[in-house]
Amino acid sequence: MLARSLVVESMRLGQFLSDEVSFALHPYGLSIQQFNVLRILRGCQEKPASLQYITSRMIHKTSNTTRIVDRLLEKKLVDRKPCAENRRMIEITITKQGLSLLTTIDPVIDKKENEVASRLSEKELTALLDNYKKLFVTL
Repeated sequence: MLARSLVVESMRLGQFLSDEVSFALHPYGLSIQQFNVLRILRGCQEKPASLQYITSRMIHKTSNTTRIVDRLLEKKLVDRKPCAENRRMIEITITKQGLSLLTTIDPVIDKKENEVASRLSEKELTALLDNYKKLFVTL
């Protein structure tokens, strides 16, 4: 019964956090998945990324990365071009407009994350993160 409570409460918390971040992103016209792709690309530090790489780094593994990138292309937040060495591969990079949007959104998301985290002490946060890591590794 304790295991079920852990799973149910974790799912409820995950949905709550997802809803909070979605609400924070709404004024910027981004979904969580689009935001995730932009952050992944920013982390590449101007190096192009493949669709496979982006998918491997996504939080929501079931996301259709191609469709998400297409939407970001329409918004001019990413660029896509064929790889010079392998024409079958596509290289994706974040645009200056995409970087600028992330710079605008970062403080909003930081504030939301800090609101949630402020409910626990630093010691409790550390313990919770350690326990999450234990659970995730075993799954």
